[in-house]
Amino acid sequence: MDLRDKAAIVTGAASGIGKEIAREFVRQGAKVAIADLNIDAARATADELDASGSSTFAVKMDVTNETEVEAGVSAVCDRFGGIDILVSNAGIQIVAPVDQFDFADWKKMLAIHLDGAFLTTRACLQRMYAQQRGGSIIYIGSVHSKEGSKLKAPYVAAKHGLIGLAKVVAKEGADHGVRANVVCPGFVRTPLVEKQIPEQAKALGITEDQVVRDVMLKETVDGQFTTLDDVARCAAFLAAFPSNALTGQSLVVSHGWAMQ
Repeated sequence: MDLRDKAAIVTGAASGIGKEIAREFVRQGAKVAIADLNIDAARATADELDASGSSTFAVKMDVTNETEVEAGVSAVCDRFGGIDILVSNAGIQIVAPVDQFDFADWKKMLAIHLDGAFLTTRACLQRMYAQQRGGSIIYIGSVHSKEGSKLKAPYVAAKHGLIGLAKVVAKEGADHGVRANVVCPGFVRTPLVEKQIPEQAKALGITEDQVVRDVMLKETVDGQFTTLDDVARCAAFLAAFPSNALTGQSLVVSHGWAMQ
């Protein structure tokens, strides 16, 4: 259960959950590519996590762009001498009822969450298979990989889809020592979630406090948000797990919101 000298790519790593996962990986001795659409933010994060530059590397990556993904993964492999771990984390949120959801927004959501997961997975699997040293693919899903919520049709659909993708990758990757798993957090108070609070309050006709208490945290056992550290530690555990005994699984980290 060791991440020392492992090479990892974390997408959407310039902020939020991705940044905290990158921080935990660096703390445990991994070399981490900070992959993000915002290259300036990625560079700032890389410098923050390791000013020496020996353990971090910033790479611009639009996960929906096939050419950019391929170039980014190649650059990381050249820099770190291969790839051992992919954390597919990049994502956005747009909320609206199904009958009012703009088709362009639907396609944008699925492109980032599902197309991005596919493109980064394919690029990393090709390198992992060629290296013949195994690897770990980790998708950042959500409790919405298991449950539904109002106003989030494409997000819920995409997060459910990640579990299906992980199961296929787990079966295909097994002969090559590559594992695939999904971390499914509850609500984490990131900028993505902060943005949703007033949006949902407006859409549902309730106060922001009611959104937090009666929508986001209603089904938890203790009324608490999941923390960035909670998610990062789970990702590190899955990344370091040494065998195919733990693959094709989804680990829910939600203060009991979903118990499956």
